[in-house]
Amino acid sequence: MNYGLSFFLPQIVKAFGLTNLQTGFVTLTPYAIGAAGMIYWGLRSDKEGERKLHLVIALFLAAAGIAASAFVDNPYIKMLLISVGSFGVFAALPLIWTLPTAFLSGAAAAGGIAAINALGNLSGFLGPYVVGYIKDRTGSFTGGLLAIAAAGAVGMIIVMLLRHDTRLEYVAQGVIERGAKTGLLLQHVAAAIELRVRALHLIIR
Repeated sequence: MNYGLSFFLPQIVKAFGLTNLQTGFVTLTPYAIGAAGMIYWGLRSDKEGERKLHLVIALFLAAAGIAASAFVDNPYIKMLLISVGSFGVFAALPLIWTLPTAFLSGAAAAGGIAAINALGNLSGFLGPYVVGYIKDRTGSFTGGLLAIAAAGAVGMIIVMLLRHDTRLEYVAQGVIERGAKTGLLLQHVAAAIELRVRALHLIIR
């Protein structure tokens, strides 16, 4: 969804009859709102200790905002709806990575994360390709925007069907934190050894 929209958003905005400079500033708006949404929605999810519903709502906003923008010609309303969609897209990004460890564990969690990463990279190619193909065929971005919205709707349905065990998520988080602390401890030990070796060299000299 992200790449499919971001690649062609400047062209959509440019069609409003704006200059290149104006297009740049107007195109910035959905990303600013998306960045704020990512931070706010992630903090809200952490505060509530809930992931699944937050992700479903984010994907719903993404799909609904982008789909609605496809049927609007008014530049102000269109950008408002795209900004709503952008909020949902960026708010969903950090939450997606909490899912594999919430219903998988061990090697399966690692495989789940790898699969999400692989599918994400694949969609980074398919999204812009599909939007561009539909635009070339129809001469309009309407079909491409609807395709992006459909992808978000499918993702929302998949998330709703997933089993989500929050305990597994926090167990995995604890393992990561312990690993980070262990790595930091090893760094301190290595630094202390290095200092002692240097001191020994000075004494020998």
